Amino acid sequence: MVTESLNAFEIAQQQIHEAGKYINLDPALEAIIKEPKRVLIVSFPVKMDDGTTKVFQGIRSQHNDAIGPCKGGIRFHPDVTVDEVKALSMWMTFKCGVVGLPYGGGKGGVICNPKEMSQGELERVARGFIEAIAAIVGPDKDIPAPDVYTNAQVMAWMMDTYSRIAGSNQFGVITGKPIIVGGSLGRNEATAQGCIYTIIKAAEKIGLNLQGATVAIQGYGNAGYIAARLLHDLGCKLVAVSDSRGAVYSEDGVDPSHLLEHKQKTGSCVEFGTCSLITGEDLLEMDVDILVPAALENVITSKNAANIKAKIVAEAANGPTTPDADKVLFENGVMVIPDILANAGGVTVSYFEWVQNLMNYYWTKEEVNTKLKALMFDAFDKTYITSQEHKVDMRTAAYINSITRLSEAIKARGLV
Repeated sequence: MVTESLNAFEIAQQQIHEAGKYINLDPALEAIIKEPKRVLIVSFPVKMDDGTTKVFQGIRSQHNDAIGPCKGGIRFHPDVTVDEVKALSMWMTFKCGVVGLPYGGGKGGVICNPKEMSQGELERVARGFIEAIAAIVGPDKDIPAPDVYTNAQVMAWMMDTYSRIAGSNQFGVITGKPIIVGGSLGRNEATAQGCIYTIIKAAEKIGLNLQGATVAIQGYGNAGYIAARLLHDLGCKLVAVSDSRGAVYSEDGVDPSHLLEHKQKTGSCVEFGTCSLITGEDLLEMDVDILVPAALENVITSKNAANIKAKIVAEAANGPTTPDADKVLFENGVMVIPDILANAGGVTVSYFEWVQNLMNYYWTKEEVNTKLKALMFDAFDKTYITSQEHKVDMRTAAYINSITRLSEAIKARGLV
């Protein structure tokens, strides 16, 4: 039985076990899939601005490469742990699998606090880490990307360092780069755009008219704002938004762009216009058509799941719903679009970026979004069909499809 006290790695392993029951997964295959193929822990020195040298620790987990190179972000955060990185690499395998990408999952992290570092120190950490793991990454091995507290500039530094080691430009080693050095158009909006495509499909399945549908968004960062804007463009009404400082509500709805301007000026969404102040808990439990958790992990739990009134919960964030809460939402008929499907737009356009790098031929933004829409629609349909066949929630269905795909590749290669 999965409980909310399990750590991320144990949760990921339990999700594999639960989904495997529906396909009679061979115990040997389950044993392979439940562990990363490789976890590299490195220590590397960095000269700080004050002249001292500090030793940083970094981790790179490669879950499985039976289908293709590993793929996944690198985060800079003081709370990075081995178990967290291992779990995230496993979830990346299933995220890639649910949209049919030729990748396995990878994930990396450096234990540091970027908020306390200068730009120069950040650059030296980025270059030091990629140099330390250079032997196991590469365009045909493992392709990192941005994650928590890393961005396009950090990726550019990492790509440059790897290219210097290789002796030639290796744009395809990293995705999420600036456009000028091999980045893809549409990448910045990809996570939110992919999420919107899944919401469109979910609304079709439950008979929800998006014109006038009410929306609450938890987290007004890049993904949250872009999701709000795109839903607004579809005719939805944004009635509630939260950030780290608080949450606001307006029965009449708010304009996402005006709210963003307010946040950029004041540092928060609170005190916007005539909006009333509410709690973060109020936002999650609000009577809206669509709830988009776009920030923290574990915000929908067994304690509040029964109070969730939204018809659709679209997980733009990673892991916003605990396993115990999943059961309650499913029993109550809430359509949960799981994170490994809802926010797979980011890795999908990262895949497009990698393909463009390998071809040295680049697509327009319209081409990127057309291809993204096709893949996201197809992934949603396949997940929904599986959920209906097995009478399970969409998360379990997504795992069933991904694990089936991965196990077939492992067997075809003769690894079992």
